[in-house]
Amino acid sequence: MTTTRRARLDLGAIDAVVLDTDGVITDTARIHAAAWKRAFDELLRDQGPRAGVSLPPFDVEADYVRFVDGRSREDGARGFLGSRGIALPELGEDGADTLESLLNRKNRYFLDEVRDHGVQAFGSTLAFLHELRDRGTAIAAVSASRNCGPVLRAAGVEALVDVRVDGLDAERLGLAGKPDPALFLEAARRLAVPPGRCALIEDALVGIEAGHRGGFGLVIGVDRHGRISEDMAGRGAHVVVGDLADLTVAGRHDATRHPVV
Repeated sequence: MTTTRRARLDLGAIDAVVLDTDGVITDTARIHAAAWKRAFDELLRDQGPRAGVSLPPFDVEADYVRFVDGRSREDGARGFLGSRGIALPELGEDGADTLESLLNRKNRYFLDEVRDHGVQAFGSTLAFLHELRDRGTAIAAVSASRNCGPVLRAAGVEALVDVRVDGLDAERLGLAGKPDPALFLEAARRLAVPPGRCALIEDALVGIEAGHRGGFGLVIGVDRHGRISEDMAGRGAHVVVGDLADLTVAGRHDATRHPVV
C-alpha cells in the first residue's frame, strides 16, 4: 500500500470503476453523520434516565467511523446502540423507542437537510467522472443508503454513471451489507466486468475491506482528512489519496459499454 499525494489509474489494467457515493461522489457523509447524531442523541437522552445512567452522546468522528460509516442503516444503528448497552425492539407501538422509529427519525432529518440545502458533488469527482466517460470507462455508483438515487439526481451526477446499486437493491435482492462485498460484486456483475478488472474507490473502512474481500483489482481509499490512511491500508487498500484530483488517469477504452440492467 502506498499513501501518496499522487496516484495513477491505468485503464490498460482496469475496465470499470466502482465508486462509493456518500463521501466519494457527494459531500453527504457529513449530512448523514449529523442526522445520526441528532437521532442518536435524542434517544440517549431518553434512555439514560430510564436506566439510571448517563450515556455519552454520539461522537461524529469516532462513533461514525467505527459503527456507522458505509454500513446499512440497521447495521450501523445496532452497532452504535450496542456500544452504549442498548438493545431496542425492532417494532412497537407508536411513540415507543424502537429500531424502526430511530431509523425513520434519522432518515427524516437527512432528507430535511437535503431538501433545505441541496446536495453537492465534489468538484474533483465530477471532473474524474467526466474524464472516465471521455475515455470510455464503465462507471458504477454504490451506496448502502436507500436515498442514493435522489442524492445522485440532486447532485446532477445520475447521468454520469452507468449502473447504480443501493440500499433498495440490497433489500430487494437480499444483499449483505459492508464489509461483505455483495453490493460491489452486484455492481461489477451489472457492468459485465470481472471484479479483478474493476477499480473500487471508497472512503469508509468497511468499504475498503469489502473491496479487498471481493477481489477488486485496485482498491483506492479516499482519506480527505488524513486520519485513517493506515487503517485503510490494514483493511486492504492498494493506494490512498486525499482527493480524486490526486488520481491521474492513463489509457482509454474504445469498446462500447453494455452494462447489465
